[in-house]
Amino acid sequence: MRRLQVRSFRSIEYAGVLVFLIVSSVTIFMIMPNGATSVQGVFWQDWRTTSSGPLGPADREILIKVRQAGLWEIPTGQQAADRGRSERVREVGALLARDHILLDKQTRDVAAQLDVELPSLPSSQQQRWMDELEGLSGDEFDLAFANRLRAAHGQVFELLAEVRAGTRNELVRSFVQHGLVVVLRHMTHLESTGLVEFEELPEPLPPERRPSR
Repeated sequence: MRRLQVRSFRSIEYAGVLVFLIVSSVTIFMIMPNGATSVQGVFWQDWRTTSSGPLGPADREILIKVRQAGLWEIPTGQQAADRGRSERVREVGALLARDHILLDKQTRDVAAQLDVELPSLPSSQQQRWMDELEGLSGDEFDLAFANRLRAAHGQVFELLAEVRAGTRNELVRSFVQHGLVVVLRHMTHLESTGLVEFEELPEPLPPERRPSR
């Protein structure tokens, strides 16, 4: 009887060890680079080694976002240069279109080097903005042009700054460094029209909602 009890206890111990090993194996699989995800939630299979350093999801996203920005801001800038009511709006439209043509070429060159597929169409939101501007004229066009593009540049600037702060890829780092300069210049140009409604822009996060540093 005692031997049966000992065997039963040992069977329970073995079962416990087996469960522990299975759980440990799954945990290790989940946190290793060749597993599904790291402890920080990064999908490691989304990272790729390149000659300029590791290329991650955020690096690819910023190339896509800048490309899409050019796809609608080039024609919209040209439209403002032709149809803007105020002289300053026409000047700003021409400046934005010219810069985005150059930036778009750089975006495509960098994407080709890093083997990143780029879109050929603006996003659905950008297309709605283009449709809106197409139906406007005079002061209404100028006002919508300045505010739609100022809001869009603010969003791209935030993404560029985030990638610049943490990218591991040297080529992407150089690209976003230049992009930050261009986008900041465009924000300043748009604000120089005197038409930007700053109260309509997203507010900066208050200190209590910012990530701890």
